[in-house]
Amino acid sequence: MKALVKTQKGVGFIEVRDVKEPVPGPGEVKIKIAACGICGSDIHVRHDSFPYWPPVILGHEFTGTVIERGADCKRIKEGDRVVAEPHTRACGVCPLCRTGNIQICPDKRSPGWGIDGGMAEYICYPERLLHTIPADMTWDQAAVVEPTANAVTDLIERTGVIPGDLVVVQGPGPIGLLTAMVARAAGAREVVILGTPGDEALRLKKARDLGFRQVINIGQRNAVEAVMELTGGLGADVVAECSGAPKAIPSTVDLVRKRGRICAIGLTGNRPVELPWDKFAFKVVDVQFCMSTSYTSWDRTIHLIHSGAVPAQEVISHRAPLAQWESVFDAIERLEALKALLIPA
Repeated sequence: MKALVKTQKGVGFIEVRDVKEPVPGPGEVKIKIAACGICGSDIHVRHDSFPYWPPVILGHEFTGTVIERGADCKRIKEGDRVVAEPHTRACGVCPLCRTGNIQICPDKRSPGWGIDGGMAEYICYPERLLHTIPADMTWDQAAVVEPTANAVTDLIERTGVIPGDLVVVQGPGPIGLLTAMVARAAGAREVVILGTPGDEALRLKKARDLGFRQVINIGQRNAVEAVMELTGGLGADVVAECSGAPKAIPSTVDLVRKRGRICAIGLTGNRPVELPWDKFAFKVVDVQFCMSTSYTSWDRTIHLIHSGAVPAQEVISHRAPLAQWESVFDAIERLEALKALLIPA
């Protein structure tokens, strides 16, 4: 079968290869991939700035149809349409696993970097990590369940956004736009989206197209002043940092109110960040760091997308076959694409 493979350590070294078609083992099913989203972590793997174990097939935001079951499968049936939690190889016995935090188990090796992922024609995957999707859910909708589940985990379950909160989203990329949609669905009274001049043509335009009223180009307007105007000088209840930009991250404390909450989502790609630590202390803010998804976020996310409360598929800007992966990766890096899907068939 065809698959997109990171072949060795270093910058680059990605190519479409013919690889052996997988066979499901005990407790696994074989999935025919319908679509696989490109995540920021895939871009980081391209540039050797995210953990990975080559050679490895990229991609963890996949969806498809079950075509074969291995021994001991009890729940998922052939013909089921599924999405997958990326928490493979969690040990199950460490304190983190035993307290329901398999997503940060030290032994976890997710698809796309730790084990072979979904940028391929087929994948074999543990039945226990799969969620079925409604029959009328589109593949576009299903392909963005995983990144949206991150936003649901981070913003609703960990940070605790509640109706009436004013939420600032810093960084209008795909995860930022999904976070903004989740905040709105959770009942935020206002969602303010911040971006740079480089975001104006595509990302900030998309934010406005999605119906957000407070979309700020920080090259044209002072973001802190704007947020203070909206909040009577108090600051935002919640700031979701989705940019991963070392220069932007310190400003979260200027945007948030005292006893407010900062939701740390964006990754920097291992670039250092210098923080005004005393400002964080004097404002007595809560900072929630978030990594991957909880079990409970998945069915909640499927409902939010399927019901239309979170139209997550609207962030998809590109669809391409595996053979065109490089041009799509490049478009993402040039800020010319939002969420892109690779279609193996």
